[in-house]
Amino acid sequence: MNRQAPSWKRRWSGRSISLRLLLAVLLMIGIALPVAGLWLAHHFRTAATEAFDERLEATLNVIIAGVTFDPLSGQLRYAGGLGDPRFEQVFSGWYWQVTDKQAHTTTSRSLWDQRLPVTDSEQVSGRGVTGPRGQSLRVVERDIYLAPLEEPLHISVAARDDELKSDIGEFQRLLWLGLLGLGALLLGVLGLQVRWGLAPLRRMQTNLRDVEQGRAEQLATDLPEELATLAASMNAVLARDQRLIERGRHTAGNLAHALKTPLSVMRLLVRQLPEARRAAWDVELTRVDSAVRHHLARASAAGEGVRFAPIQLHDALAPLLNGLARLAQRRHINLHHVFENPARVHIDTQDIQELVGNLLDNALRWAQHEVHLQVQTIGQTLRLTVSDDGPGMTEKECQEAVQRGRRLDEQRSQSGLGLAIVSDLVTLYHGQMCLQRASAGGLEVVIELPVVARG
Repeated sequence: MNRQAPSWKRRWSGRSISLRLLLAVLLMIGIALPVAGLWLAHHFRTAATEAFDERLEATLNVIIAGVTFDPLSGQLRYAGGLGDPRFEQVFSGWYWQVTDKQAHTTTSRSLWDQRLPVTDSEQVSGRGVTGPRGQSLRVVERDIYLAPLEEPLHISVAARDDELKSDIGEFQRLLWLGLLGLGALLLGVLGLQVRWGLAPLRRMQTNLRDVEQGRAEQLATDLPEELATLAASMNAVLARDQRLIERGRHTAGNLAHALKTPLSVMRLLVRQLPEARRAAWDVELTRVDSAVRHHLARASAAGEGVRFAPIQLHDALAPLLNGLARLAQRRHINLHHVFENPARVHIDTQDIQELVGNLLDNALRWAQHEVHLQVQTIGQTLRLTVSDDGPGMTEKECQEAVQRGRRLDEQRSQSGLGLAIVSDLVTLYHGQMCLQRASAGGLEVVIELPVVARG
């Protein structure tokens, strides 16, 4: 038992190749660019922070070189000068501090009466802290030993990191804008690449439509190597099918001619039989003749599987209508035909002549004075309406009329085969046929075929 494919597979099985490729590109860009952006932002933040720490560390080393301890006063002193007025301005955001575990402390003037948090660290380290008045600071600090103190001194240099954060934020903003622009550019370029790469497929699709509509007989092979091979194979299949169809139609015609003579001879021989035996033979020969005519007409119809170049319907039917007009004149019947919106149709000339000919022949056979043919085009649909003023048919007879070889009047020699052939042709061209009572009292046959050419 075959398992049904998952619903998502069924939904995606009919999606276009262009959509699949574009979604794949979008997915790739959606993953690759954010990952690249996060990586670049992280490395820039790390590099900018390290550069900022290096500036603070340089100041830290200057302070370390100038720190002394006065044994007489028991106080730490800083004898050097940093040359930066920000360390003299109160709460400027730039601070330094020297302290030990014995409450010996000296600070920059900018720190005033505030103190920086202390964390023991034998090596130079940097971290973020909250300073005076809630300022966000970056601190670089380390422990040193200074004679004659037994405990290590902790030296800290801090500065507001607003500028650092601003630089990092500006870089990230420009980075994401740049990546967004790059993503849009890549998507556009890759979209153009997909469109350019699939152009041969679209050209092949257009060519297939031309073949289907009858505007071309074969597919063009001026395509990339992969598609050219496919187009050549499809052309070979089309050519083979066309040969088979033509061979079948020629064979049907030859068979019709081959059977005509033996049937005529058999009818002549039957006439020589006694009257009692002749009737049975006439019935059987009529059945054979009807079956042969029906199947030969069915076989010779092109119909399904073939798309013909559009033809002018009026020009195709003109010879048939001229011949039937003379026949109607001999029977004293008025044959009227009206073409509304003359159209070009995708149908075999022989098939449309067979279809209209059988309809009019049946109407002329039953009509008393009038037969009407109306040809209309409604969108892509061809509508044929044939009516007469004959006796007409009941609803049951309308249903039986299209049955193979069904006689509508046992007293007439004709068999009603014409409407059965018409029904087969309508089916071959995926059309519809309706039989109903005409306004004049006779039979009205309405046929709709989706064969009108576009444009």
